[in-house]
Amino acid sequence: MTGRGPLHVAPLAGETAWSYLGRVAARYGMDPSALLGQWAWVNHRPQADGGGVRPDGEILFNPAGQQLLARVGGAAPASLARALPSWARGPADVAEAGEPEPLARWRVASAAGGPVAFGCRLCVARRTGRADAVVRYAQGWQRVCGRHHRWLLDADGGCGLEYLNLSGCPEVEAAQRRWGVVARRASRVGLEPEQVWSVASAVVCRWWDQALEWELERIWPARLHMVAGGDATADGRFWWWRAVARDAVVFPEVVTVAGTLGDPAMAELVWRDSGGGDRWVRPFGPGGRFVTALGERVGRPWLGEMAAAQYAEPLLAWMGAVARRRDGRERTGWFADDPWRVKNEHRPVTAAAQLRAMAKDAAAGGSGITWRRAVAAERRAVIAALIGDAEDQMEGLRGGQYGSARDTGRHLLTGLARTVGLLDQALWETASATVAAGVPLEDLAAWTGLPADVLVEEMAAGADGGR
Repeated sequence: MTGRGPLHVAPLAGETAWSYLGRVAARYGMDPSALLGQWAWVNHRPQADGGGVRPDGEILFNPAGQQLLARVGGAAPASLARALPSWARGPADVAEAGEPEPLARWRVASAAGGPVAFGCRLCVARRTGRADAVVRYAQGWQRVCGRHHRWLLDADGGCGLEYLNLSGCPEVEAAQRRWGVVARRASRVGLEPEQVWSVASAVVCRWWDQALEWELERIWPARLHMVAGGDATADGRFWWWRAVARDAVVFPEVVTVAGTLGDPAMAELVWRDSGGGDRWVRPFGPGGRFVTALGERVGRPWLGEMAAAQYAEPLLAWMGAVARRRDGRERTGWFADDPWRVKNEHRPVTAAAQLRAMAKDAAAGGSGITWRRAVAAERRAVIAALIGDAEDQMEGLRGGQYGSARDTGRHLLTGLARTVGLLDQALWETASATVAAGVPLEDLAAWTGLPADVLVEEMAAGADGGR
């Protein structure tokens, strides 16, 4: 197939070249792989986990390869250049050797041009007359299809879904409309939308990781159940849904936090909370004006006490950088204080990475979720402290076997009793955290050698302060 294609397939704005080629093949009634032989490939096609073609693949073409794609799809090269973000990069990335021939190089779309998501098939059908699968470049704030009430998922997620239903979550669609205002206000103060989005997303996703421990949190659980089709726990895949639906569920809060962080008046509150130029800089505390106002803006007045807790590193990093920049104590070099630079360790873990970790753990006989992600930092610290105290207590008993039998026996027994008490507390804290992470109670019973009903009783006593 070297002549001009008999059909005209128009490219869609922001579409990947691999997505476009797939739609061209569908119009010919062919598998996309059948068209690939028209080009000479300089590398191998990226494979999905477990084999198969990655939907987030991208193709870069040299000029001859671009001309061939235009002929096969029946589209003008100028139209492809306007619609396909990867088009301009092809000639530079695909070097020609000898006689020019149609060459192509495989890439992963996220590495070639940024995050990609599935397109809305209903919108595609409205535009082209066919409900073909489409993959397009889309930032985190471009995932809502308001016409059809859908949240468009990452194309690299590997979850088997292309979208989530937002019919019961009008606040998510409203947040999409608010984002335009947030982005314009950020631009007026010299910020790029990507900057405020990345920081806000890091902050809110860190809250999401800890929100299971927030007794007053009601908004996110209800929204999660809605986007999961009514009940995220009905099919026993609670952690799966938490990974897949996180970005949709927290989207309204991310937009609100982005607007808050980009507001100069809120930065002024950070400056005052830090001491406002006093000789001694005050540490940020839970009662600060900024975190209090932040909690009110996201509809959780009680959040101010938790927003500046030690586990909220992305928020504290932003606040510290803002205060130091205002005070003239900004660091330079490798430790430059840019409030809008998110450290790698603060970036949210993608849904794809979470699902891969869960699958790997489940294949090894685990629960599918890691201890660090399932158990709050405060609870992990309590367990570690109890074990550490027990170790110190036992260390203190070494070499203490001198004196009368009465004194030595009393010293050893009281010390051992304290150690047993500490380990006992650590046991129930660990058991309670493990159950909360989704591990079946019968597994705990087998591991501890205690009946399930005893475990329930003891964990309940510990939760009520009875231990």
